Amino acid sequence: MSSRMSVAVVLTAVAVTTAPSARAGEAGASPAQRRIEQARNAIEKAPASAQGYTDLAMALARRARETSDPSFYAQAEEAVAKSLALSPDDLQALKARDWALLGQHRFAEARDLAAALNKRVPDDVMVYGLLTDASVELGDYDQAESACQWMLNLRPGNVPALTRAAYLRELFGDVEGALELMGMAFEGTPPVEVEDRAWILTQTAHLRLLTGKTEEAEELLGQALTLFPQYHYALAQLARAQTARGNHAEAARLLRRRDEAAPHPENLYDLAEALERAGRRDEAKAAFAEFETKARAETEKADNSNHELVFYYADHAGRLAEALEVARREIGRRRDVQTLHAFAWALFRNGKHVEAQQAMDEALGVGYRDSPILYHAGMIASKLGLKPKAAEYLKQSLELNPASEVAPRARRALARVS
Repeated sequence: MSSRMSVAVVLTAVAVTTAPSARAGEAGASPAQRRIEQARNAIEKAPASAQGYTDLAMALARRARETSDPSFYAQAEEAVAKSLALSPDDLQALKARDWALLGQHRFAEARDLAAALNKRVPDDVMVYGLLTDASVELGDYDQAESACQWMLNLRPGNVPALTRAAYLRELFGDVEGALELMGMAFEGTPPVEVEDRAWILTQTAHLRLLTGKTEEAEELLGQALTLFPQYHYALAQLARAQTARGNHAEAARLLRRRDEAAPHPENLYDLAEALERAGRRDEAKAAFAEFETKARAETEKADNSNHELVFYYADHAGRLAEALEVARREIGRRRDVQTLHAFAWALFRNGKHVEAQQAMDEALGVGYRDSPILYHAGMIASKLGLKPKAAEYLKQSLELNPASEVAPRARRALARVS
């Protein structure tokens, strides 16, 4: 999954302490919009209270996930600053600040703050959630697993811990375990939390797609979009399902809707690839060019599209040195599975095959398995003359998902090494 998808784990209902009320004039408002309104009303009534600003910050962070609009994180940070000005060192405000840091992909800062808060209050479930999220994104999976286990120990069965545990199960290669935990999380999420429920359904569909269960995924995504229409995460997964079916024009249509709802460079990259698969080369070329311009503009920022930029330079633009330059920049920030995957592929495309194998071994060592990463692992092993190893990776890629976007290339590569 993309960084934004994975970081969305952070913004589950761990922050929710009360259900939104169904007041007059709020019909059609999302859960986050209702909480924003409630927090602003509370601030108006008690402007000297820090709690109102903290509540506003948390509601804005939830709205960021609903819309994929990062400007809400900046607003959340402003609200936190006001809260801390009124009540310096306030625990709830500091936790809200950590949420904002995570949303802005400032993972090292978020981890350091979460660790400090954990020492201060070692029995706070939410703090362990923050520590889990930051550790996952930095690639410190042992720390993430430990923190998540503490969440479950302190409050067995709580939904935020279940969703995090499910994501870790996926990373460790246990898709069935992840599905079971997501099912428990869905059952434990109140019906009024429509976006949380849509998010869990979308994540469950993603897990189904990992193993080629396209029809089951589509059913789940239909439910998610009924709960939360035009949901950008669900549109992305529905497009993946269409790609698996070979319906590339429909996939492109869905990804255009997603890009309109959540205009980020990485979303534009997915659209460009879909347009290319659909044979609409002029449109794809224009979308790739726009993607590059926007991705380059944010490449030095914490919240960036560097993974996609690496694959664009390596696989579409033929600018291999630039692919490696971007990959080295990102691997200096974090060593999570997806960053290691991009780094390994950039090394491979630049002829650094031994280094590529080392990076790929580190990525696969976590346990994560999906068809593209296994295909790339097979290509790297093949180049090193490790034909049995290459064949095994390629077979695993095809067995895991025979209808993935890399399946045709994996079959051709397997025929060459068999």
